Amino acid sequence: MLRKLVSPFARLFEFQARTHYRAERHSMALTIGIILAAGVGGFVEIAPLFTIDETVEEAPDMRLYTPLEQAGRDIYIREGCYACHSQMIRTLQDEVDRYGPYSLAVESKYDHPMLWGSKRTGPDLARVGEKYSDDWQVQHLIDPRAVVPESVMPQYAFLLNAELDTENLPDRLAALRAVGVPYTDEQIENASADARGQAMPETDGADGLVERFGDETNVRFFDGRRDRVTEMDALVAYLQILGGLTDLPAETQPAREE
Repeated sequence: MLRKLVSPFARLFEFQARTHYRAERHSMALTIGIILAAGVGGFVEIAPLFTIDETVEEAPDMRLYTPLEQAGRDIYIREGCYACHSQMIRTLQDEVDRYGPYSLAVESKYDHPMLWGSKRTGPDLARVGEKYSDDWQVQHLIDPRAVVPESVMPQYAFLLNAELDTENLPDRLAALRAVGVPYTDEQIENASADARGQAMPETDGADGLVERFGDETNVRFFDGRRDRVTEMDALVAYLQILGGLTDLPAETQPAREE
């Protein structure tokens, strides 16, 4: 009985071995086979690019990261947060039920680099923006286990005392514009002042920030401190905008049934 079950696989393996042996003895046949395999693989990878305009949705309300949010994104990358948190909600029902509307391509239109990821030691963060208060985010970053006892996340308390370097932000935004992010000259020139203004709403810089980035821009003391702008301000500002750059996912996907 076992021999009958194994016999077809044995014949297939024998045929494959003979075919490989013959191909390896004839260099021209082997070369043609390699070219054909590479051609098919290349076509499969390149073909989707011809429909890229149909794949990426149009989102007229798509907004840009502010300088402070972009600085927070850079800190997020620097600290390796992407290694444990993804930022892409798949279309599976259980993910939609847990995290909200599935991710759309347009939401990462201006992300350089993109942070979709696939490993989830921690939860997906694609729609974590405004899900928790600023105080919760700060406490969670200072001591994760104080708010989530089972967490294995490292502590980032040092961010609260690390003053944010805003001097390089104009160059950072200029570099992003070079790869397609539509920052204006005015936004680039005022990047340093706008970063400080977003985390210090009582200063004149906050008004200019709203004029340049829109009325829906979050302007507040993200880390609770009023004396200076810290890396904690930047990271919390970034976390609080995740999922909030456009309303398109909520508008185009049916509401979840309770």
